[in-house]
Amino acid sequence: MAETPELRPVPAIDGTEAYRVPRHGAPVDLWLAGNEGRAPSADVLRALEHQSPELLRRYPSAGALEARLAEELGVDPAWVVVTAGADDALDRTCRAMLAPGREMILPVPTFEMLDRYATLTGADVVRLPWPEGAYPRAAVIERVTERTAVIAVVTPNNPTGAVATADDVRALAEAAPHAMILVDGAYAEFADDPLTEVTLSLPNALMTRTLSKAYGVAGLRVGYAVGQKAEWLRRTGNPYAVSSVSLALADKRLDDTEGMARYVAEVRRERGLMRDQLRRLGIETPASQGNFIFVRHARSRWLCDGLAGLGIAVRGWPGHPALGDAMRITVPGVDAQFDRLTHAIEATLKPEALLFDMDGVLADVSASYRQAIVETAKSYGVELSLDDIARAKQGAGVNNDWELTQRLLKDRGVDANFDDVKARFEARYQGEGEQPGLYEKETLLCSRELLSRLKGRMPLGIVTGRPRHDAERFLKQADIGGLFDAVVCMEDAALKPDPAPVALALEQLGVAHAWMVGDTPDDIVAARGAGVVPLGINADAQTLTAAGAARVLKTLDEMEEML
Repeated sequence: MAETPELRPVPAIDGTEAYRVPRHGAPVDLWLAGNEGRAPSADVLRALEHQSPELLRRYPSAGALEARLAEELGVDPAWVVVTAGADDALDRTCRAMLAPGREMILPVPTFEMLDRYATLTGADVVRLPWPEGAYPRAAVIERVTERTAVIAVVTPNNPTGAVATADDVRALAEAAPHAMILVDGAYAEFADDPLTEVTLSLPNALMTRTLSKAYGVAGLRVGYAVGQKAEWLRRTGNPYAVSSVSLALADKRLDDTEGMARYVAEVRRERGLMRDQLRRLGIETPASQGNFIFVRHARSRWLCDGLAGLGIAVRGWPGHPALGDAMRITVPGVDAQFDRLTHAIEATLKPEALLFDMDGVLADVSASYRQAIVETAKSYGVELSLDDIARAKQGAGVNNDWELTQRLLKDRGVDANFDDVKARFEARYQGEGEQPGLYEKETLLCSRELLSRLKGRMPLGIVTGRPRHDAERFLKQADIGGLFDAVVCMEDAALKPDPAPVALALEQLGVAHAWMVGDTPDDIVAARGAGVVPLGINADAQTLTAAGAARVLKTLDEMEEML
């Protein structure tokens, strides 16, 4: 009996993975990873209120939007094809021009979907290096053969921000009249020369554009292709690629040319300021004409993590063979967001102080505070383990051990009076009569020499939920009191996760940018709230990362290496 053949996809996708952008595990609320533009005002959505229900019932027609774009570009409407984002236009071009036996010449690194679209057609991809600087015109022309069917010109290039020139496009078109010169102009609005005029003048050139970047409506998925052979793309795509809702909103969005121009001008201004900032911090970046900055540096991975720790997502390529040391930061084009970004960059790359929680970070409290919780609970007939307490410490609002003890008792059916819980706890921790206090069992979790070296680099501070008496006693006991320039305790400010005690430490130290190490989600949330880069330690890495930790350390020695 013949074997049943195995179900397999086509060779072009067998063994590949779907396109995914790697994400840091910290919560993020400022997305600067995808180069989306500034969000439009509410009047774009209000445009739908005046639409007939027929808008949703009928299949969409892009004819009106294509006619509008054609008029603005000064070309025949047949030259414009509206697509589901510029990605769709690139994919259609590859399907129209490529097949087994044909080639695409693709300078890299560049927009990675181009490589995928070409590969899916069965064509060969000729990859040439374009790390930065001028478009590699001579190298591309040298590789042109009779098999060359598409030459990609992504300008401004994603992710580097480098650009091609009008002379480059003309030279390519002349050298390969049998090939399509595919000009991906997703970021053209931000460039000095969008290359529209030269592309439209050539019979074998095609430009793709999008409303996802400068116009800030990436969620609509509206783009278009324009050129003398654009009609071919109608044959390679879906007949109703863009929804009626997206078409209506896109038409309204195109009305705001003045707002878009102001946004582009602001992006260009911020782009220059950010390059200056990074240069001052020791990171040289190539000139960019996109709405982003490209960074290739040994500290790129840490900068990605540090920004994520402050709620900002940027694009990295961890593990990528060619871009593992690179990152891309979208320029916000919004003052408040730009200020937040530049603060986060400064805090990540050039901290002015290091802050520490005390318990579980500097002080081993497993035999003191934690044991006091165990013994207090036992006095009420409740058995608790150190693991029970460690799990509870990974929750929220756990900086007061008296309150935590009362809560653990209540969870186990004992409704104890807070003052009584506190008294029993303190009797064990401080000692009573001839019974020594558990505080005597506290030890330093790192070496004094490490803290001394860190102190030699910058001021150190402590932000703890301990009463001041307990905090100062431990500092004296461990002989580290003279190493800290600020010690914020329970009496000084609201307890973490409120950012107030962290902000107070910054104020006392006279600094604006810092890192803070903590072992609970409360520590992490408080640091983030104060604009301080949060680092976790001595706890479940997944829990602390989910709370917002930039990284979770195994020991404080790692911090010295990071600095």
